[in-house]
Amino acid sequence: MNDETTAAAAEFQRLRPRLMGIAYGLLGSVDEAEDVVQDAWLRLCGTERGTIRDLTGWLIVTTSRLAQDVLKSARHRREAYVGPWLPEPLIGNLAEGGAVDPVDRVTLDESLGMAMLVVLESLTPAERTAFVLHDVFGLEFSEVAEAVGRTPAACRQLASRARKRVAAGAPRFEVTAESRRHVVDAFAAACREGDIAGLLGLLDPGVVLRADGGGVVRAARRPVVGAERVSRYLAGISRKSPGRFTVVAVNGLPGLVWSKDGTVVGVLSLTVGGGRITSVDLVRNPEKLTRTRLAADATAATP
Repeated sequence: MNDETTAAAAEFQRLRPRLMGIAYGLLGSVDEAEDVVQDAWLRLCGTERGTIRDLTGWLIVTTSRLAQDVLKSARHRREAYVGPWLPEPLIGNLAEGGAVDPVDRVTLDESLGMAMLVVLESLTPAERTAFVLHDVFGLEFSEVAEAVGRTPAACRQLASRARKRVAAGAPRFEVTAESRRHVVDAFAAACREGDIAGLLGLLDPGVVLRADGGGVVRAARRPVVGAERVSRYLAGISRKSPGRFTVVAVNGLPGLVWSKDGTVVGVLSLTVGGGRITSVDLVRNPEKLTRTRLAADATAATP
């Protein structure tokens, strides 16, 4: 390996967590993000170094373009998905400060929470790319334009449309970290007990619950709307499948891991606004819980 190749490999490894973060933000899947980043590396290996003026920019643009291609094909699969499609959750340890990927390979901005990723699913691939690259990762529109294949002005419009869609789905009130944790702790306790009254007191009247079972395990195939219906749904699954509800960081914000007999059976991401929970995203598809189970097993094995 010559010096030029060694330097390129070192730069790629340095950027890998950021590239993974961008790809995950565009795709909502760690496996797909890993494939995209690996493809970007293979493209780099097959490209004459002298043609690359800015290696960092080249890697970001290449990763973004590859992710857009995957996203376009994935949209067709997700339209045929059984029930709501939710992103793969990333689990961290709140004691360690938040967003920590179990395989330690994703730089995750906490703004890429599950609720945000769900909203991003409603955007076109170009809108999503412009928003993620500019608003989340801070790229200039001239750089975004290279990734999207449009003019900087067009990318500014794409990001603006996306921003309005995201703002419409955001909680109505700002929430402090302390009050959010208090609500999540109380919610965990109510779930453990199957306490409908307790859940009702924590849920916003217009709360929406989305459950992703992927057709593999039983889950609501349509969103459950309203505090009473959501509280009864959660109390029902708690009674039918009693287990532990442990507070962890889910995509950088407090959420719950639901486990039964030592096996993770679900991850709940919670959006809090005005002191109440405004949305619950419940991932039950076993294929999306592999990393959560590995993280839980590693934590259990730690002395």
